Amino acid sequence: MEAKGWISGDESAKEMLGRVLSRARPFLLLPPLHRVPLRPRNVLEIVGPSPSAKTHLLIQAALTCVLPVDWNGVHYGGFDGFAIFIDLDCRFDIFRFSHLLKLRLASGSVSEIDREQNNNTIKRSSIAYDEELYTLCMRRFSYVRCYDSFEFLATLKTLHYRIQKEKAYGNCVHMLLIDSIGAFHWIDRASTCLPLRGSNRKSHSVQTVLETVVQEIRKLLLLHPMLAIATKATLFGNRAMNEAKWNLRKPDTSYSQIGGITALQLPYREYMPSAWQTFVTHRILLRPSDDHLAVSDDQNHSVYFSEWLLPSLSFLDKFIVKEAGVFLVA
Repeated sequence: MEAKGWISGDESAKEMLGRVLSRARPFLLLPPLHRVPLRPRNVLEIVGPSPSAKTHLLIQAALTCVLPVDWNGVHYGGFDGFAIFIDLDCRFDIFRFSHLLKLRLASGSVSEIDREQNNNTIKRSSIAYDEELYTLCMRRFSYVRCYDSFEFLATLKTLHYRIQKEKAYGNCVHMLLIDSIGAFHWIDRASTCLPLRGSNRKSHSVQTVLETVVQEIRKLLLLHPMLAIATKATLFGNRAMNEAKWNLRKPDTSYSQIGGITALQLPYREYMPSAWQTFVTHRILLRPSDDHLAVSDDQNHSVYFSEWLLPSLSFLDKFIVKEAGVFLVA
């Protein structure tokens, strides 16, 4: 009887398609993360040296997540969801997040921002900033700061109950944001082992701690389909180094051409254990350039490059970071 009842179903084909398609709908993020559609349960790693705007891209993704699609006739293009931000770098500024959110609200939809190609200036539309919407978006943003690997693990183990609580209040968690996943790697590696607090049980190595982190995140993604985005600082290697010794990622000796700019993909030292490397489904590499773009008489902005490594794309994006958002430049 149970099987027969399941076959008969209690929803129409239209309702079923609407439910399935809504779950599989890809996340279309702002540049430079817009090239590849990302779906729930994907793990995106934003890798690059410091500074390369990694945290800013993470904040912009969080803003897009908490913003609504539309509000009072204004199109914001957000995901209308809840975002959880885990700060392992301990440098997140909530006042800056609040300021950037107000700028996005005052600008309306990012697609409405008009960029003048002649002088490379960006003008924001004069849409009034809504205090009620600001409060709603801030309530959709959860911030957690961890000071060591054990606090990070404890946070991951309790996130399931926090997400369930948010669902009870009608909030759907769309994003898990981690800045930065390798923050404790070198501190933990400096010790030969990691003793468990208040316990005589067997100590955990850096490898096993990372494997537990991956296991906990995988459980969360299975129970609560969402997009996970993590930043990671890089160490660029030297070609003269022994690649076997340093585990260097082999450099791409082919040149990529974009907008008249030729760039060579730099090798970088991969220090994270294989458990994390194989867990990542998408990876984008950021790096600063020596160029600066003059957007006004008294303002210059640093120019950055982005390149998709997983999946591998054969071109680079060139972008600048402004308070109003991240913008591609020619």
